[in-house]
Amino acid sequence: MKMRSVITVAFAFACCLHTQAQTWPHNVGEAERNYIERVGFEPQLVRGITTPPQYDNLRAAAEWEEIEALTIAWEGFECILKQITAAAVTECNVIIFTESPSSTSNYLTGNQCGGPVPMDNIEIVDVDLNSIWIRDYGANTVYGSWNDDRILVDWMYNRPRPYDDVIPDELGQYMGIDVYSTTAEPNDLMNTGGNYMSDGFGLAFESELIIDENNGYTNWWTTFPNHTVVEIENILEEFMGIETLVTMETLPFDGIHHIDMHMKLLDESTLLVSEYPDGLSDGPQINANIDYILSNFSTKWGTPFDVIRIPSPPSSSGAFPGSQPELGNEIDGYYRTYSNAVFVNNTVILPTYYEQYDTTAVRIWENALPGYNIVGIDCDSGGDNIISQSGAIHCITHSVGVEDPLIISHLPLDDTENTTEPYTVEGYLSHRSGISTATLIYATSPDGPWTEVVMLDTGNGEDFTAEIPAQASGTVVYYYISGEANSGKTGNRPMPAPEGWWNFNIGEIVIDGVEENELGGFSPIYPNPASAITCVPLQLRNELYVRVVLRNVMGATIEVIHQGILPQGQTKLFFDASNLASGAYVITLELEDGSTSSQNVMVK
Repeated sequence: MKMRSVITVAFAFACCLHTQAQTWPHNVGEAERNYIERVGFEPQLVRGITTPPQYDNLRAAAEWEEIEALTIAWEGFECILKQITAAAVTECNVIIFTESPSSTSNYLTGNQCGGPVPMDNIEIVDVDLNSIWIRDYGANTVYGSWNDDRILVDWMYNRPRPYDDVIPDELGQYMGIDVYSTTAEPNDLMNTGGNYMSDGFGLAFESELIIDENNGYTNWWTTFPNHTVVEIENILEEFMGIETLVTMETLPFDGIHHIDMHMKLLDESTLLVSEYPDGLSDGPQINANIDYILSNFSTKWGTPFDVIRIPSPPSSSGAFPGSQPELGNEIDGYYRTYSNAVFVNNTVILPTYYEQYDTTAVRIWENALPGYNIVGIDCDSGGDNIISQSGAIHCITHSVGVEDPLIISHLPLDDTENTTEPYTVEGYLSHRSGISTATLIYATSPDGPWTEVVMLDTGNGEDFTAEIPAQASGTVVYYYISGEANSGKTGNRPMPAPEGWWNFNIGEIVIDGVEENELGGFSPIYPNPASAITCVPLQLRNELYVRVVLRNVMGATIEVIHQGILPQGQTKLFFDASNLASGAYVITLELEDGSTSSQNVMVK
């Protein structure tokens, strides 16, 4: 039965949206504004429990944690939603909000778009909707007592879409979970899910959109809350346990200013960040934002964040967001992003666009998350061109964490030259019933055999340690952590273990084609021959200032791919070969000791 007591909306407004062929775009466009100003709407501003949760140890869940349900809003782009559902049903329940349960069910069980989807783990909820963008208006999982007392927290929605705005209340009622809302003074806070990422340990990332939309400004449909940055931080802490809020400059060409369009937390210590050709589009501001993060914030383990770069492809015209007349592109390209992905337990679902770019992106995801099932869904074709509306997979999904999370956290070990002393593995494990056993499992091959070592409690019941014996130079060690709670619940980290694992190399860094006494060099560039986004992997023995230059066969500089400090180990740089004339090129790594290393690349 539809809940209509929480909100009143003009009947004509509802009828119009119900008969639309597709969802409203991510941004409020001129057509929607004209319609709303003509018909009007009456939002229910105060919803849920509007006072801060009365718990002593709030913790906002991270996206890679175990989830009970994936939620979607069935409002247009049915083929994409069906593919998401098909990928998720083997991992968790899928809760589908829809205005037409029978037609939604028929589509899921029909032969179109991949064939019938098993309905065993699908729950269909009959509600009114305005749009598909549930990430922005959905509720976030928070634990009141760190790993217990699950609640949902919702914010004021930054769109005039009243049916969407009450979906958190519908979800809470459906699942029997209390919903807390920052919708009443003095705790009124406007925020959007696509602009929020939590590390699961009290740190959250946002763009400065959260500041802009809480500055008291009045626009055509509402007056924003009026808060200082300190007040915003206090509200997030009191409702969600966020102790550190990282805010970054909004990007000049990203119209919605949601960070999920260009970055993704893969775990407590790793950021996946979009890459653009040098100097183009939002690349310079993204780079500046990442430099700001690395210079001012650290992981829960007190270390700098690792950063993995993933190229964002251009439009078919060759344009990136923001026109590039120097490349002959006078028309703006819209965002295509591989970071706009969603974790569904052991599966990651991400958007795809063109095969020539998708191949590199999927490979980067697979290398970053061994063992995870990486599922790509085309978001850029025909009637499924959802990316043209400034959103993709992450934007149209949300999740509800499990009731009793078994938290396992670990800072992966770095490569080492140590061949004589054991390698200490530290892990944090927590469950509401307490931890019965923690186990380190390691091998020197991803196929095993695996050796188990009991991890020792360091004295507080949540911090554990164990050692991997010293190994010979040239060995690669693969390992993961397993935990069992007193309740009997078990879990692994990485979650897909033993198919998923962390690994580290022992001995001097091996660089193909580089003498042992050199400081660094290239691994093979791929794809080669190149025609689009091309990966340039390089290895450094130490953190160094380097210059990586693309030149033609005559020695003329075509592009400085990178100039600055790079960390020890492997780094992946990128250049776009689609703008280059066919022929041979040379990429040169220039090191601070004056030595150089070069590799040829063919452009077809």
